[in-house]
Amino acid sequence: MNAFNIPMSVLDVSPIIEGGSVSESLSNTLDLAQHAEKWNYNRYWLAEHHNAASIASSATSIVIGHVAAGTKSIRVGSGGIMLPNHAPLVIAEQFGTLESLFPGRIDLGLGRAPGTDGLTAAALRGNRHSNGQDFPEKLEELRTFLDPTRSSVGMPVRAIPGEGLNIPIWLLGSSDFSAMLAAKLGLPFAFAGHFSPNFTVPAMNLYRNNFQPSEVLDKPYGMVAVNVVAADTDAQAAYLATSMQQLFLSFIRNKRSPLAPPVDDMDRIWNEQEKAALQQQLGSTIIGGPETVKAKLHQYIEATQADEIMVAAHIFEHKARLRSYEIIADL
Repeated sequence: MNAFNIPMSVLDVSPIIEGGSVSESLSNTLDLAQHAEKWNYNRYWLAEHHNAASIASSATSIVIGHVAAGTKSIRVGSGGIMLPNHAPLVIAEQFGTLESLFPGRIDLGLGRAPGTDGLTAAALRGNRHSNGQDFPEKLEELRTFLDPTRSSVGMPVRAIPGEGLNIPIWLLGSSDFSAMLAAKLGLPFAFAGHFSPNFTVPAMNLYRNNFQPSEVLDKPYGMVAVNVVAADTDAQAAYLATSMQQLFLSFIRNKRSPLAPPVDDMDRIWNEQEKAALQQQLGSTIIGGPETVKAKLHQYIEATQADEIMVAAHIFEHKARLRSYEIIADL
């Protein structure tokens, strides 16, 4: 166990860098996963996002299979599948296939946001026209495909593969909706603290205080995602973190650009309003050398009371990203 005495995991989007290719991004993802396994990270999750030039993990189930096939023991899953974008039967079959190929290693994290802009969401969802409000019903439909005993009537449509398999389902959230739903259903909950820092502690408290035991969990289990950029010195980490800052800035500007190389001075790129917005959105981000990161992670875990931490790292150079995760693993 690490110095924090809780599991540490990885959140990845297979970042596409300026001048790079999707093939390189997916290769780097597998390389990072193999290193994460060696460094004893608990799980490796891929996130579903669409219409972003910086993200190669849009076909999330396929990338999960790519990572699981190239590793041996680390849990692999979705952080998450945006369920309103998909028919529940399709997700049951996809993750049933993954669980059949890699028994006991697959997680199914589910979110209700589109993971993209409205126009792209409409293209993904076709005539379903879901706005996420029917997420509880879609979740129950998916759970029933995996476990038909949840239904009081026969299932005319079956998920094969999928039916009868024990695939852990997590609810993901960046507000209170999924926190309350996960608590009500007795499911594990993962909060997107890496881009919604102000709601992290309230959402985790809401989840824990309202948790109802279930056949899945007898007590709450909450995981929090946080951006961490670690390097050998504080100054080096601050320099590397400018790639992440430029990435989030491109989303604010609605450009969704590839991950850019680090720069010496962000004040030449953002204006004061953008800087303030980013400082709020990235308020929980941990940047620094080993001792700085260790101290800040301890504070973060104490504040959130997380049972597990999932680390996101938007770092331009692959070797530097590997080094960041290595530093965290060695703390």
